[in-house]
Amino acid sequence: MGPVTSAQLAAEALIARKVGYIFTLSGGHITPLYKHLENSPVRLFDTRHEQAAVFMAEAYGRLTRRPGVAMVTAGPGFTNALSAVANAKMANSPLLLISGCAGVCKCEKLDLQDVPQAPVIAPMVKKAFVCHTAERVPEFVDLAYRTAAGGRPGPVYLELPVDVLARECPSQVKLPHTEVSSHPVDLAAADRLLEMIQSAKRPMIVAGSGAWYAGAGSELVAFAEKTGIPTFTSGMGRGLIPDTHPLCFESAVGTRPGAILYAQSDADLIVLLGNRISLYYMFGDLFDTRTKIVQVDIAAEELGRNRSVELPVVSDIQGFLQYCNRRLDEPGRSAELTGKFAEWIEALRKNEGQSKNMMQAHWESEQTPIHAMRLAREIDHFLDREDDMVVADGGDTQVWMGMTRTMRRPGRYLESGLFGCLGVGLPYANAAKLLNPDSRVCLMTGDGSVGFNFMEFETAIRKGLPIVVAISNDLGWGMIRHSQQLKLGRAIETGTHIGNVPYHRLVEALGGRGFLVERPEQIRPALEEAFAAGVPACINVMTDPDTISPGSIALANV
Repeated sequence: MGPVTSAQLAAEALIARKVGYIFTLSGGHITPLYKHLENSPVRLFDTRHEQAAVFMAEAYGRLTRRPGVAMVTAGPGFTNALSAVANAKMANSPLLLISGCAGVCKCEKLDLQDVPQAPVIAPMVKKAFVCHTAERVPEFVDLAYRTAAGGRPGPVYLELPVDVLARECPSQVKLPHTEVSSHPVDLAAADRLLEMIQSAKRPMIVAGSGAWYAGAGSELVAFAEKTGIPTFTSGMGRGLIPDTHPLCFESAVGTRPGAILYAQSDADLIVLLGNRISLYYMFGDLFDTRTKIVQVDIAAEELGRNRSVELPVVSDIQGFLQYCNRRLDEPGRSAELTGKFAEWIEALRKNEGQSKNMMQAHWESEQTPIHAMRLAREIDHFLDREDDMVVADGGDTQVWMGMTRTMRRPGRYLESGLFGCLGVGLPYANAAKLLNPDSRVCLMTGDGSVGFNFMEFETAIRKGLPIVVAISNDLGWGMIRHSQQLKLGRAIETGTHIGNVPYHRLVEALGGRGFLVERPEQIRPALEEAFAAGVPACINVMTDPDTISPGSIALANV
């Protein structure tokens, strides 16, 4: 066998990693890779914009817990991908971005689409790799993939100059493939936690994305049941313990109607499992100063961020809980905790009921234009199967759905996360449907956010992904409009007003189905017809422009 190009070796390295899809938009600088990936076990999935390709890869990584792979061309292809990479960084999503770039031999010659890419993206990723040696390209592919998946997951960048991809290498270059599966477990800290639980009167657990990526769902449920501790979830941790479980108190985000604010202010022990003390907890200010905090995370630098913790634990969440559960199975251990926190749980349930009762009128509102929470409730009630998937995108719109969605299983809900990046919805929904073809996938998005990647409707139609998109159409950029009204006493029309755009007709023109909804009682029939259509569908729901979400109120106070 004669020499092979490094592009072929790169393709073989991706195949060896059993990469299912590469989300991409083609370009000259990555054509050598396309050549060797075409008709390979790796399927190239083309989108209409590089940002959408990387968002799809990010969603793929979140849902599979394996790095999603995106590939873009040099220059503008690369720069178009940056927002999605930053979103993945804030969300700790496992992602590998491969980018072509101008050839090494053209350095500083003002070549087409030449821009210094690695220095730009380095602050946004776990690691930025640049390979200038043809024989080492497969080694760099494997290293980048492992870095994205290892420890705390996150985005990784791999830059491959076009002339390096075209170079020939000896055919006997060995493809590296290293698996690293073991993670540290702090056994002494686990024993200390059990002692703290024995002494606590009002403990609570918050399981976040770290628990999801550790695959700790069954261990979390067992731990909650053995200790009897009320449990909240956040981020990709939503659904690890179902919202319907007797010990689950749903989302840990303070905008959610429920007991979370009461619990955080009154708990004497908070156990954070794969959670960062971030904006979602007002940087720890919501915790009582006397509360003891245990924080378990795979990343040491997260321990004690924004708030000192009594027991910082660097540990894999799954292994940590497995050990705790074994100790709790020892004779008499669980029995000592039986019913210990019943009074605390009763107080939380009472507070939860009061909080939800305050929102009931909005969820059941008959007003027109439609209250956005009524739309969120209709979607939540309609998508009541365990395998149904919901995606939320937008400012106020994401808040409304986050306040409403009932989680029955993990990995069935997606939203942007801390970066607050608009435009994720259509790519996320397409990725969710691609991975779960037998599940119903519904996106609730704002009319502003849907415009960012609107042509991904065409991608869904072209690729045969029958997603249903419900647009909360309040005629503009609602969160900014409302925050300006609260802060300035008025909204500045330029930049906050969009107007009545017939999104449903635009989707029909592309080949999908479109529905206009102007009254609350029309929402469910539209959902039924949209899902029955078997093609991508858009439900354009005219919602109240004057309804202000808790997110807008928070933004006004920044």
